[in-house]
Amino acid sequence: MAAKGKICVSIAAADPDRALALAAGAVDRASVLEIRLDALTRPVVAPFVEQLEVPLLFTCRPSWEGGNFAGTEEERFALLAEAARGGAAYVDIELRADEEFRRQLLDMAGKHQVKVIVSWHDFKTTASAQALRSIFEAEYRSGGDIGKIVTTARNFQDVLRVLTLQDIAAEMGFPLCAFCMGRAGMISRIATLELGGFMTYAAPDHGPATAPGQLSVSALGKALECFDEDH
Repeated sequence: MAAKGKICVSIAAADPDRALALAAGAVDRASVLEIRLDALTRPVVAPFVEQLEVPLLFTCRPSWEGGNFAGTEEERFALLAEAARGGAAYVDIELRADEEFRRQLLDMAGKHQVKVIVSWHDFKTTASAQALRSIFEAEYRSGGDIGKIVTTARNFQDVLRVLTLQDIAAEMGFPLCAFCMGRAGMISRIATLELGGFMTYAAPDHGPATAPGQLSVSALGKALECFDEDH
């Protein structure tokens, strides 16, 4: 592919066996597989590490940031720490998470050569350019290895404000995932890679999307092939 960024296929299923099956079906198309621990009725890490060859990103998204995990921060940290110790390539922690838990996870991940994505999501709207820049700068200062800023687009102006963050990220040398949710934001999931984004996210072909407007990995691949043909 001409695009330099990674394609992450997000796996969200209640049953671990179903999640493993979806993940196995996406291996050939994914640069990274995101295992959504918050979607599992019985969150486990080891089976995914043991059975999947692709680099794994473990996420345990809390209900207060659009996820399904309703337990305590201590329980959530324990799952992410298990992933960091147990063979993850990446773990995701929210910018709005408890600062002490985030610091502890960063320390642990560093000891195990695991990259930390510090993320921020808005499922309702897209903030102003100034506010988005402030969020980016907070992620940059957080100590994380990669930033992630995802908003909900209502129009193309929202999309452009988010994609412009890639210019700032390039200037500061900080890898960034930046795109928009919703119908208006679908194009940004493709464009972000062409603009230097670190990674975009897709749904497995026969599994649920984890966010509004998320393309299937096959649809995303076909769109990116169009760019390849132009080159």
